[in-house]
Amino acid sequence: MSTMNISLPETLKSFVDEQVTERGYGTSSEYVRDLIRKDQDRQKLRGMLLSATTRESSRPADEAYFDSLRQRVRRAEKSGNGK
Repeated sequence: MSTMNISLPETLKSFVDEQVTERGYGTSSEYVRDLIRKDQDRQKLRGMLLSATTRESSRPADEAYFDSLRQRVRRAEKSGNGK
């Protein structure tokens, strides 16, 4: 695993420390890794949504449609295709 050092103003450092404590993370690194993974997921989903807008579809964009997109992202991530 690589190491990355970041500088934060005291207000952000305090916020991170609070999140670590309140949300059960072991370290601030775990918290930051979780934030990055969630951002990756959001970007993948956004890409899927944007690519879907260029295709002709007879399927409505309802709750079931978005659930299926989330499932596709999770499957791609588990299989290593989402990297």
